[in-house]
Amino acid sequence: MAPQPPQAMPPAVAPPAMPPQQYAAPQAYAPQAGYAAPALVYAGFWMRLGAYLLDILILIIPMSLLGFVPGINILAAFVGPWLYFALQESSERQATLGKMALKIYVTDLQGQRISFGKATGRHFGRILCALTLCIGYMMAGFTAQKQGLHDMIAGTLVKRR
Repeated sequence: MAPQPPQAMPPAVAPPAMPPQQYAAPQAYAPQAGYAAPALVYAGFWMRLGAYLLDILILIIPMSLLGFVPGINILAAFVGPWLYFALQESSERQATLGKMALKIYVTDLQGQRISFGKATGRHFGRILCALTLCIGYMMAGFTAQKQGLHDMIAGTLVKRR
């Protein structure tokens, strides 16, 4: 018997279309080609804690010297830290020395410099953070904009440079 010529293959048939998935993200929300995730702009809990610890180290020197002056020591214990934080956070730099070292700064919710009054409210809002067993501070690790309780009270954000 003579060999048979090869037979042509049937035309390729496209596989059936996939049924729509019930829980798929709408097309408008699907990442597009070339999409890059936005950079992290908010300073989180650990970065803020580091800046605060640097600020406390800076404050210890003048506060300990003023502690030896009778009559001024109690006043300095309250006024010194308030002026240190409020004046620097409302300045053009928008940051204390500790925040500047870690390249973070304080803004209002629109990204603008905060006033001295808002910086004062933010500073004294820290009392509530302490009264909640520091949970008010830890909120900065879990909220979308990394705000602590004192930031929510004052309407402020802490961002990275």
